[in-house]
Amino acid sequence: MSATFNFCAGPAMLPQPVMQKAQSELLDWNNMGTSVMEISHRSKEFIALTTQAEADLRQLMDIPSNYHVLFMHGGGRGQFSAIANNFLGDNGQALYLVDGSWSSAAVEEAKKLAGEDNIDTINIVEKSNGLNSVSIPELSTIDKDYRYLHYCPNETVDGIEIFDTVNSPWPVIADMSSNILSRKIDVSQFGLIYAGAQKNIGPSGLSIVIVRDDMLVLPSLPQSSIMDYKLAVKHGSMYNTPPTFAWYLAAEVFAWLKVSGGVEAVEQINIEKAKRLYHCIDDLDFYTSGVASGNRSRMNVTFQLVNTQLDNLFLEEAKQAGLVALKGHRSVGGMRASIYNAMPIEGVIELVTFMQAFANKHS
Repeated sequence: MSATFNFCAGPAMLPQPVMQKAQSELLDWNNMGTSVMEISHRSKEFIALTTQAEADLRQLMDIPSNYHVLFMHGGGRGQFSAIANNFLGDNGQALYLVDGSWSSAAVEEAKKLAGEDNIDTINIVEKSNGLNSVSIPELSTIDKDYRYLHYCPNETVDGIEIFDTVNSPWPVIADMSSNILSRKIDVSQFGLIYAGAQKNIGPSGLSIVIVRDDMLVLPSLPQSSIMDYKLAVKHGSMYNTPPTFAWYLAAEVFAWLKVSGGVEAVEQINIEKAKRLYHCIDDLDFYTSGVASGNRSRMNVTFQLVNTQLDNLFLEEAKQAGLVALKGHRSVGGMRASIYNAMPIEGVIELVTFMQAFANKHS
């Protein structure tokens, strides 16, 4: 059987070596005669796993010592709520930059909890020559005392990525669910980074939170204990039973990344994958992209067929060729190829070859 390449936006494919190792250890992990899913999260064996996972993530991202690393429930949407609850007590205000679907969803959740009047927004996407591009305003001219600024540097639905640093007079919170570990970043520029695991880290159900010490002194709203960052820090992310199998797989992904050369090495591969795919889109009149070149996501390549009547045929023939999950998000249509860290360059080469053949056949 020929290889299948899974371009799903999330839950996304995991590295094949990680999946093979998990398969081999499913019934007997660490020579214990049981699955990692069947042991206590407070056992010395599992604690050793979590300690190594945090150490590996700290090394991969060069996380400073004044940041806590939390492994939490709820995915990205859970953190939409947790952020507002943890930092917007005493009528606190926050500023949200909106560049797509997920940053918009974060705004709506924050408004539910903190109130409409306490959440300000700036739409930072504008169209130029029909293409979406990001324009971040000069934030230092805003005369307000915000607790934080929130933005999403990579929008999976819209295929938009922000590569520039957001210069903010307030602590910056970033939803990196879809581009964490895909490129080198300076963690010290952020008050908090969070990410749902199901794209570049592991399976759904787990979220990573990297939070600076001084953020934890901000007053909070009433909230559930399991989403309280202070409690999570105090209890080592184990105030309640964590998603242990997801944590185990995340640990294996971190180990795989280290063996693969770390974030710097993976970033170069990601640049090459995106370059090949966007070149194909631009080189053929058959396809089009709605995103300006400076804001094209390396993780989620969105594109359209000029003749939209061929969309279903494209998806069917792609599936027959072993290229699956290429349908764009229901809210925007078109196509989307998610090429996270686990997608090998061979998958992108196969997709480009198929796209060229399909265009030649149906032009």
